[in-house]
Amino acid sequence: MSLFAGCFERVAATEPPASQTALPSASFINKVWKVGEPSSIPPGMLYIFLSEGTLVMASPNSRPAFGKWKSEGGTLTTMIEEGIPYKVNVVKLSDDEFKITLINPGKPTELTLVPAE
Repeated sequence: MSLFAGCFERVAATEPPASQTALPSASFINKVWKVGEPSSIPPGMLYIFLSEGTLVMASPNSRPAFGKWKSEGGTLTTMIEEGIPYKVNVVKLSDDEFKITLINPGKPTELTLVPAE
């Protein structure tokens, strides 16, 4: 017999809000990615997509820059750099490669990202 059996109220488990639901196993979020080849952007630049929507971009030759990113259904849809939103097409997402196309006003930018070591 438990002395505390009637002292605690049972609380039903609730589902997390939609913004906190699980993402697919291969995720680009909270990883440090570096630009690989082939890409329209010089190799070595770093990208970090933080879970709350901040985008961190760092280059060996300049100060870090901050932007934002948005997703729908766990898929990256928009990157915002210097206040300018760019639509994104995800070409490939795996644990060892994240390939996207940024839809710019001019020619689209191909970006191949690999995990930074």
